[in-house]
Amino acid sequence: MQQLEALTREARELAAPGARAEMGTDAGAREQVIRFAPLQQMQPMTPHETEVARQMQICNACRYCEGFCAVFPAMTKRLSFAKADVNYLANLCHNCGACYHACQYAPPHEFAVNVPQAMAQVRLDTYTEYAWPRAFGALYKRNGLTVAFALALGLASFIALGAVLGGSAFGSAIAGGNFYAIFPHNVLAALFGAVFLFAMLALGVGVTRFLRDISTGEATPGALAEAAHDALTLKYLDGGHGDGCNEADDRFTLARRRFHHLTFYGFMLCFAATAVATLYQYAFGLEAPYPLLSAPVLLGTVGGVSLLAGASGLLWLNLRRDPARTDLRQRPMDRAFIALLIMTSASGLALLAWRETSAMSALLAVHLGAVMALFATMPYGKFAHGIFRSAALVKAAIERRTAKAPATAAD
Repeated sequence: MQQLEALTREARELAAPGARAEMGTDAGAREQVIRFAPLQQMQPMTPHETEVARQMQICNACRYCEGFCAVFPAMTKRLSFAKADVNYLANLCHNCGACYHACQYAPPHEFAVNVPQAMAQVRLDTYTEYAWPRAFGALYKRNGLTVAFALALGLASFIALGAVLGGSAFGSAIAGGNFYAIFPHNVLAALFGAVFLFAMLALGVGVTRFLRDISTGEATPGALAEAAHDALTLKYLDGGHGDGCNEADDRFTLARRRFHHLTFYGFMLCFAATAVATLYQYAFGLEAPYPLLSAPVLLGTVGGVSLLAGASGLLWLNLRRDPARTDLRQRPMDRAFIALLIMTSASGLALLAWRETSAMSALLAVHLGAVMALFATMPYGKFAHGIFRSAALVKAAIERRTAKAPATAAD
């Protein structure tokens, strides 16, 4: 215990200007010691990154949470924590809260170990740093609920005005609910295709730079398959014991994992509905609207209901989450993304229900505005966490296959 106390006290010195902690090991006694080196010998870290490095030194001395998630096994493979290590570990963290609620050094202890909060702060810095174009990184901090709704409704109004000025049958009931009578197919395809491709390009450039900087190593098929499994099953939202996360208190719950699944797979079903409709249009010459029992409509309906249920559940959890282990700066961004998901799914389902009425035109404009706002903010909002976390999971899977076995607490 005395050794642990000594290590954790010296770990606090990581925050001191002009110095950093390098962990060394005595080959004979295997006793960990701290040596200080000039700050210029390492890539400069932000205050948030320095705080994570400090907490990881304490956690590396304790290792009580070693089995909770992927962060702690990855941590034990390191004796010091540079900028790339901190960014990698922060994006590997799923913010389940288990380590915070189990930690004997959490506030009000003087060591003030709060890994979920510290990691969340670094993640926002990571998204900002790796944003493309770089000047757009500030959008992560401005992407709030008001901005999201204003953008969606503004785009909806612009789309509606364009339809009216274009002489379409806006505001009239159209037989069969043919929304191409309001907005031509080629116009919609060009408009949304451009926004979607830009979003994918921006996310792709950012995560590629992130992967390069954290030096993932060779991504073998086995490592990629393992990372995909962990991401698609949300393995690390089970708290390390299968009972789930901590949300508002010490009780475990799988609610966040389940709501995430409903949201993600609902979104993918909606995307599949669009892909199948595109196939119908261009490969088979079958134009919308499609019957209620057709593949695009069934996929879109099930996906929309799932997306609405999942996003509503995530919003409920976000409103109840313990603020002590979150980065409060990210709440506007988180809630804006969830609100756009709810608006997209709800307007899509309403459009399906009333597509043969005079309300169809207005509902279509609102739905298209919500979808475009979602795509436009995708590279600079909460959606980015899934991309960067998946990249971190790839590195974790590679490390498990190539690195030496991590040292144990007994060592």
